[in-house]
Amino acid sequence: MTWSEEQYLDCLWSERRGYAWVMRHHGGLTHEEAEEAALGCYPYEPAGDPLRGLVFHDEAWHWAMRAIHGAAYVVDRPDLVDPSPAYRALG
Repeated sequence: MTWSEEQYLDCLWSERRGYAWVMRHHGGLTHEEAEEAALGCYPYEPAGDPLRGLVFHDEAWHWAMRAIHGAAYVVDRPDLVDPSPAYRALG
């Protein structure tokens, strides 16, 4: 997919927000810690990067749950496979 800079930044901001939300509500991080974790998971990638936005193929909920519960969270915690209504409300 070819991203315009505006589309990329909108998606990047949205995924960072979702990731930070999960890290606060499910991971017990403070606001500052969650924001830092989101920046680490979703760094800005320059327009020429061939893998730019690859992390977007799974939503932030998934990446945050992997960080909190490990890669097997889908087996160990099937109750967390689907994002919560509160997370979905972030829009």
